[in-house]
Amino acid sequence: MNRILVVDDEEDLREILRFNLEAEGFEVETATSAEEALTMLHHDLILLDVMMDRMSGFEMACHLREAGDNTPIIFLTARDTHDDQLQGFGMGADDYITKPFSFDTVLARVRAVLRRSSQNAMGNQNTPKTLTKREHLILDLFRQHPGKFFSREEILAAVWPGDAFVGERSVDVHIARLRKKLGTDGQKIVNKTGFGYGLV
Repeated sequence: MNRILVVDDEEDLREILRFNLEAEGFEVETATSAEEALTMLHHDLILLDVMMDRMSGFEMACHLREAGDNTPIIFLTARDTHDDQLQGFGMGADDYITKPFSFDTVLARVRAVLRRSSQNAMGNQNTPKTLTKREHLILDLFRQHPGKFFSREEILAAVWPGDAFVGERSVDVHIARLRKKLGTDGQKIVNKTGFGYGLV
């Protein structure tokens, strides 16, 4: 199940998008600001408003890209000039939808971006259906940041947030099982001494 983060300071729009996307089978979280959204990473796609108080959607996208986060972004905005769209794509957007819009348009664009994203990483068709929730989260973390290595502490924080009873050994065990389930693709998950685990 793909996880989508909706970031918009308009409550009605957030809830409409959440309701309709969940009805289509997506897992949806929402954030009222870019600042809040930056604490809620590791999604498959971000629907991002541009005009928000304090940090704008453009600034958030720029922050993510500079940090090496390649999570697909679709801007949802009333800024509909050609220059605005160029700026959005220049900030790393994968698509740009102007308000007002129909949900059918959003859904079609979401599916198209997710399809392209899955083709750029290890193919989703190679993911066994027997993966546990934690194994899926680890694999998604690696897929979203190919070539980046994560320490055991970083993986624990992303996959077991706030769970003080899970130790670093659990990371090794889950990754060993994940590699085995992925078969030959499991060789793409490597452990680099001094850096941690990553997808190459």
